[in-house]
Amino acid sequence: MSTTQIILLSFLLAIAAGSVLLALPVSSADGTAVPYVDALFTATTSICVTGLVTVPTVSTWSVFGQAVILFLIQIGGLGVVTVLSGILISLHRRIGIGSRMLIQDAFNLNTLSGMVKFIKSVLAGTAVVEGTGALLYMTVFVPEYGARGIWISVFNAVSAFCNAGMDILSEESLCGYRLNPMVNIVTCLLIVFGGIGYIVWWDMLRVLKNFRSRKLKCFRNLTLHSKIALSTTAILILTGTAAFLCLEYHNPRTIGNDPLPDKILVCLFQSVTTRTAGFATIPQQNLTNASSLVAILLMFIGGSPVGTAGGVKTVTIAVLLVSAFAAIQNREDAALFHRSIPKQAVGKAVAVVSMSFLILAASTILLSAVTDADAIDVAYETVSATATVGLTRNLTPMLNAWGKIIVMVTMYLGRVGPISLVIAFHTKRRKNNCLKNPTEEISVG
Repeated sequence: MSTTQIILLSFLLAIAAGSVLLALPVSSADGTAVPYVDALFTATTSICVTGLVTVPTVSTWSVFGQAVILFLIQIGGLGVVTVLSGILISLHRRIGIGSRMLIQDAFNLNTLSGMVKFIKSVLAGTAVVEGTGALLYMTVFVPEYGARGIWISVFNAVSAFCNAGMDILSEESLCGYRLNPMVNIVTCLLIVFGGIGYIVWWDMLRVLKNFRSRKLKCFRNLTLHSKIALSTTAILILTGTAAFLCLEYHNPRTIGNDPLPDKILVCLFQSVTTRTAGFATIPQQNLTNASSLVAILLMFIGGSPVGTAGGVKTVTIAVLLVSAFAAIQNREDAALFHRSIPKQAVGKAVAVVSMSFLILAASTILLSAVTDADAIDVAYETVSATATVGLTRNLTPMLNAWGKIIVMVTMYLGRVGPISLVIAFHTKRRKNNCLKNPTEEISVG
């Protein structure tokens, strides 16, 4: 099997195993086995770190069931290949060339060297960030829930870092903490850290280390990838916050009755969570249609590559836009930060966006055919599933069996489809001695 096939199959096997565990009576809060379709849906949304749920996580699952969900979220966020490699490393087993190729393809890296060090760094960095987030959450949840607050803090920290958006606080996500600064700030930071990408982590640490030793004078020594990821992320968060603030300012169902500082906090969280996190501090069905369209756009873009976020990714969109403007200006090469973008990267960006749009279009049409929901609710649901976000306008719990199947397939394709496409484009072309087809001019646009 090719590395692409192994990665796709690993996600399917993890979903199957998780669904069997969640279908057991011990996984249910009342001791009665949950219908298998709901267990399968929960396993899929956990592995795909989406967060859409057909049954409430807090009241449906026992502690054992919640532990299974948390484990699936962690596997889905880091990747099955990463977790298995980490287990082999902890057992002092040798990582062979096949495993190294799997890691390379799973993270879309350009080299096979330093794979073991990379996996160790990813696992260690994840543990530090999630552990810190859990400790900060405990300052709020332990005084409120007692010893159970520890479990809630750990669950929320892992879910936020992996951009899963599932919680065990209430059936209304984080709406009860919409004005709590600690919960909002910690959740936003975990989402951003998980979605910015691991290679940006290491690059920033390198620059900070050199900056402290006075070898570098500023952060312009970041790699081009890091510059694009960081700048695009900052622009999207700030633009999203401003857009939600303007569009929801007078909406009494969301922030219309709040003072300005609280409005800014809620809109900032909404802007960050639409970057594939899935937590909600305001009911999404209460948003205006204009705000919902802004959220759909942000969800489709998602986070950055080589992280826990979904979507078509910030770097992909930046490369696509820069290439489009270069074509409009009749420039041969697209450039960012005084560096030319490789044509291969432009081709991958077009492929990823095109594939994601095809998945989105097909799932929207199919879900519209089997439900009677409004078009805006269906589009919100399918974009959320395709980009593995987890936000919903209260449509997920109302889905029939066919709707659940469509959303499950969409979540899986959204999690592995664009990744698989990038991996397929990353493989080397075979030499072809055949003559090339003749070229003929066409009109475009």
